[in-house]
Amino acid sequence: QVQLVESGGGLVQTGGSLRLSCAASGRTFSSYTMGWFRQAPGKEREFVTAISWSGGGTNYAESVKGRFTISRDNAKNTVYLQMNSLKPGDTAVYYCGARLGVEPTRRTDYYRYWGQGTQVTVSS
Repeated sequence: QVQLVESGGGLVQTGGSLRLSCAASGRTFSSYTMGWFRQAPGKEREFVTAISWSGGGTNYAESVKGRFTISRDNAKNTVYLQMNSLKPGDTAVYYCGARLGVEPTRRTDYYRYWGQGTQVTVSS
């Protein structure tokens, strides 16, 4: 079992940057593919990006390509989301998820473990 805790959210102006972190408990973190998802008010949770257990494979939603970067440090049991050139449309609660599996899939239902989320608000 994995427990996930996100941090790093906040209020930022359009064009600004934030770095989210997701700290995982457990000794098998390096076995998990990790993903970042977000949910805006009144909308379904949507895929943002994911990274394979080794860090060698990544997947990005078209809306964040070139602006967001996912990375992981297996020695620290942590996955990161660097968000640059933020837009008001990026405003949402951001969640990290974990799954046992090789593929960094965008399928929300493939992720078994979830954090509590961290709020990101981008002002115009």
